Amino acid sequence: QVQLVESGGGLVQPGGSLRLSCAASGNIFSIDAMGWYRQGPGDQRELVASISTEGTVTKYGDSVKGRFTISRDNAKYTVTLQMFSLKTEDTGVYYCKADRVFTTSLDWGRDYWGKGTLVTVSS
Repeated sequence: QVQLVESGGGLVQPGGSLRLSCAASGNIFSIDAMGWYRQGPGDQRELVASISTEGTVTKYGDSVKGRFTISRDNAKYTVTLQMFSLKTEDTGVYYCKADRVFTTSLDWGRDYWGKGTLVTVSS
């Protein structure tokens, strides 16, 4: 019923910038927190950034603090990750996550993951 689709991944040089977007679609009643996670080759998935329901509280992984900014647009059910000063170690597949998505006011909310978008930082 609900899908998350990421976009914006690609190849970028070290020090460059990239913007990732994620759009949620389906019969959505509400979404709590949303976030971005990434997974490098052979690595475990780690938190990059998360944002609360109203966008007032954000969290960032230590490795990206000061370089990445997360935002959301609840009118369009989108979440964006603006990345600056990219490093080679930022390379990986970036996944969008939506926490506690409700399709009705009475159902049990569940988490959804996007399929991921590849970000490659290389010169």
